[in-house]
Amino acid sequence: MSLVSEFREFAVKGNAFDLAVGVIIGAAFGKIVDSMVGDLIMPFISAIVGKVDFSNLFFVLGTAPDGVANNLDALKKAGVPVFAYGSFITILINFILLAFVVFMLVKNVNRMKAKFEAEKAAEPPPAPPASELLLAEIRDELKKRPV
Repeated sequence: MSLVSEFREFAVKGNAFDLAVGVIIGAAFGKIVDSMVGDLIMPFISAIVGKVDFSNLFFVLGTAPDGVANNLDALKKAGVPVFAYGSFITILINFILLAFVVFMLVKNVNRMKAKFEAEKAAEPPPAPPASELLLAEIRDELKKRPV
């Protein structure tokens, strides 16, 4: 089997397509969580903490050249080493929210799956076809006859 045909077989399998769809949805979901943190949650946290923008919390680890503004973007562009712990806090909040949402999603899917399986187990099994019933009757009659 050639490499091209092996790749084609892999690419058209359902698993490869499922993986691709998962990556695309995951990227879009990540953008939604970023927006939720940056646009909805961080303003409330900043209002409670004292109007702090976490992305601008940093320590300068080197010396900044003259004329460079004392903000994170300008210092990074100037090549000054900066300990940007505020960005880490924001990303950590993103991760915690994303993990919580995924946890809730998996929890609800598992609950619905368990409910579906319980309903399926509670249903009586379907009646066997008439031919099987007839064969069972014949078998039972044959068992009753002496040999």
